[in-house]
Amino acid sequence: MTSMPFTARRSGIRVAGGRTATPDDARTVRPRLVRSRLVRPGVVLGLLALLAAPAAAQEPMSWSEFRALDRVEADAREVWGEGEDAFGEVYLPEGEGPHPVVVLVHGGCWQSIAGVGYVSHLARRIAQEGWAVWSPEFRRIDQPGGSWPGILEDVGRATDHLRALAPRHDLDLERVVAMGHSSGGHLALWLAARPKLDPLDPVARALRGDDPLAPVGVVGLAAIADLDDFHRAEGGGCGARSVERLLDAAPESWHDRLALSSPTGALPLGVPQLMVTGALDATVASAHAEHWAGLARAAGDPVEVVIPEGAGHFEVVAPWASTFAPAWREIADFLRRTEPR
Repeated sequence: MTSMPFTARRSGIRVAGGRTATPDDARTVRPRLVRSRLVRPGVVLGLLALLAAPAAAQEPMSWSEFRALDRVEADAREVWGEGEDAFGEVYLPEGEGPHPVVVLVHGGCWQSIAGVGYVSHLARRIAQEGWAVWSPEFRRIDQPGGSWPGILEDVGRATDHLRALAPRHDLDLERVVAMGHSSGGHLALWLAARPKLDPLDPVARALRGDDPLAPVGVVGLAAIADLDDFHRAEGGGCGARSVERLLDAAPESWHDRLALSSPTGALPLGVPQLMVTGALDATVASAHAEHWAGLARAAGDPVEVVIPEGAGHFEVVAPWASTFAPAWREIADFLRRTEPR
């Protein structure tokens, strides 16, 4: 009996506003069937029908499934300040430096339900592309000292600590890209906005620091970009009061804090941006990425938007997921095209 071929395609992507991705070529897979005298012809025909049928669409990965996975060990653990959460993990590429750097900021709705461990697989994949990765931990809003402005101060200080890490790990600080997932995407975009905060305003200066390290590009993975828009969408999968909890203020009184905390207040950011959000993301809708891109482009920023079909909230940071592959091609290409400061 000759095995019957079936055709499978890798997950495609839809690109909005930038380059149009070319669809992958179909590949033919020929499964092996073992002839057995004990298998009746009707059963064989049934098996062949199953093999020939298109695969059913998979449900997006859940948080419980994602966090159950073992983490990848980092190459180094570095302390950037005081306190149990003032540390970060370093992932290094093979070969000699100086290595360009990705500051990889984890998400978790700005809360301690998540930490650096869940982005470890992505960090290792980035390092395999030739980039060093600095994945900082920081106080979250449900931890002592993490409420506004603590979480922002921590992420800023941890990023500036790259200057201390550069000699030890041979890092190229002229090519630093901020990348973040979900609420970490907000923080990554904020790192690009941070140098534009007013150094003469005492509150803004505390967030900005004396010499903020400015990224030359930003990658937002299912990123919360515009805090006001996210709040009006009832906080997506983070909850209706998530932005209130981040700013530690009610909407009627948060104007000043919102201006300092939402990247929209600093547009144009002056750096290229790539926004990647799954078409099936129920936590941060793909429309949010499109909304941000519209604002940023109108202000003069170059922004690309990639919407991987079939991907949910976590597939965009899961290198083993089939829907990650087309998104990764865009991410890797963006990193390669990033120019030094």
